[in-house]
Amino acid sequence: MGMISFLKEAGEKLFGKKPEVAAAIAEPTNAEKLAAANTAASEAIKNYIRTQNLPADDLNISFNGTDQIVTVTGLVASQEIQEKIVLCCGNVDGVAGVADQMQCAEPAEECQYHMVSRGDTLSAIAKKYYGNANAYMQIFEANKPMLSHPDKIYPGQNLRIPPKA
Repeated sequence: MGMISFLKEAGEKLFGKKPEVAAAIAEPTNAEKLAAANTAASEAIKNYIRTQNLPADDLNISFNGTDQIVTVTGLVASQEIQEKIVLCCGNVDGVAGVADQMQCAEPAEECQYHMVSRGDTLSAIAKKYYGNANAYMQIFEANKPMLSHPDKIYPGQNLRIPPKA
């Protein structure tokens, strides 16, 4: 899939309670602190993916705090799982982009991504991409388990927009 951009000021607050990450932000020129922060951030993202029950073989997450890019590698069974893992990596506060280097056992047509703007609803997004506001459940289902309710989206969040069913 390549590089996908994200809004680094939006998303899950995975790094907030990590002292290593806070120390690196306070003193970004310290290589030792930066390495510890990158490791802590990588583990936080990997743990978040685990909580979403998205299976991948040999999943490796690498965060580079200098450019706020996550690189993800591994083998996944489907295009859908691959795209959801990318979203889990990117929809994190402090992440500006994801370099997707995963391998997919069953490649399929790639989805589009939509960055939520202020005032967006899943119905409005469905109308834009599918021509039918009532197709919002297709977008909601495509973004589970990251979305728990159709009304719980936020500005800056990237969503999967699968091909029209």
